[in-house]
Amino acid sequence: MADFRIIPAIEQLRQRETIRALERDYGRDAIVRALREETAEIRGRLARRPEAVDGGTPVAADAASVAAAIEQGVTARLRRATAASLTPVINATGVVVHTNLGRAPLADAAARMLATIAGGYSNLEYDLREGHRGRRDVHAEALLCRLTGAEAAVVVNNNAAATLILLAALANGREVLVSRGELVEIGGGFRVPEIMAQSGAILREVGTTNKTRVSDYAAAISDRTGLILRVHRSNFRIEGFTEQPTLAELVALGRGRQVPVVEDLGSGYVGLPGEPGGAALDRVLGNEPKVQASLQAGVDALCFSGDKLLGGPQAGIILGRRPLVGQVRTHPLMRAVRVDKLTYAALEATLAEYLAGRASRTVPVIQMITLSSEDVERRALALIDRLAAGGGPTAELVGGASTVGGGSTPGLEIPTRLIAIAREGMTADQLEGRLRQLIPPVVARIENDRLVLDLRTVRPEQDELLAALLSGLAQLR
Repeated sequence: MADFRIIPAIEQLRQRETIRALERDYGRDAIVRALREETAEIRGRLARRPEAVDGGTPVAADAASVAAAIEQGVTARLRRATAASLTPVINATGVVVHTNLGRAPLADAAARMLATIAGGYSNLEYDLREGHRGRRDVHAEALLCRLTGAEAAVVVNNNAAATLILLAALANGREVLVSRGELVEIGGGFRVPEIMAQSGAILREVGTTNKTRVSDYAAAISDRTGLILRVHRSNFRIEGFTEQPTLAELVALGRGRQVPVVEDLGSGYVGLPGEPGGAALDRVLGNEPKVQASLQAGVDALCFSGDKLLGGPQAGIILGRRPLVGQVRTHPLMRAVRVDKLTYAALEATLAEYLAGRASRTVPVIQMITLSSEDVERRALALIDRLAAGGGPTAELVGGASTVGGGSTPGLEIPTRLIAIAREGMTADQLEGRLRQLIPPVVARIENDRLVLDLRTVRPEQDELLAALLSGLAQLR
């Protein structure tokens, strides 16, 4: 029968040096709660198996060993209870805009601006020139207009919100014409018909799934029509017997019938205006519609994501003619979908990189997309050599492809070089699971029953860390 008298009292445990140090870090209440929970667990272990107070390894059941086990358990318990659920990971999947891994990593300039703004007060809603309350929705507007040529701009918290508020502000209670081939669903269950219903607009489908002509839109326009909506099919493509009017044709129809034309561009490709690398990027993303081209075609308003091809923070960016953007800016929903100071800070810093002509070198998404397979191979071979020298797992160079991801450029693959990792006695699934338990976790992919790493999406400054983490796999049992 277990002797529970060997479990020290809570107050006695609190006097131990390790527990006192923990109490300074976590506070009295947290320590007392953790001690009670841990002593209750030790009591249960003793009741089941008196010689195993540490959860498995037989030890002498005495007061000293029990106190040491409680000390160790309380330390681990407090760390688990206060650990952040959001943690950095190394993205070795080769998916550049990985929605599950936070989409676009920010440029260093954006991260620095985040820290600067987060650490103090700012003029978020204060007019420094006039000395009174200002408006937050003016931030980033000047930079967005300079970059794209738009008349006006406003920022909301994501592109779904941008679509919602555009429809609510411009077409509440009125019909919105949409091609049947553009009634898309994207990640997270976002469906165009459902978001339209929430906005108060009335969906009017035109054309067919594979063929819609400008005459279909023209035939559907009536005095109930609020706007024509064009939705970029960013996460799938229709091939074969297809037809779609050009944006210029829709704009001409809209102007002739006095119906605004609004475009949801999804990923928001702005290219690299004025940069030597712009042509190379256009070759990779040649089928992705460009924001500036839509504005030049005369679209009345458009929206896109800030954290996809732009490479900035999560945001929905709305551009267009000043009167329509003004209706969005003053709509009651604006307060519900507005962004905070951190989003503005990161977005403005990202836009500044484009305007300074250095985004190709400083915005990670652009860097990764334009990275040559030869550069990836050079880094991969260096990592393989490091693993061979350090007794790490078996690694070999193989061919493969990266993807842009994030609902952009469906079907597009970027040639790359992969590192295939293997360890004797472990399947690819088991090895992939072990990588996810590392600190920081490494997220890879399984291809043809092999675990592979794509360094295209690993920051170059993480190569040494990744090599060290992989070398540690040799000690796994």
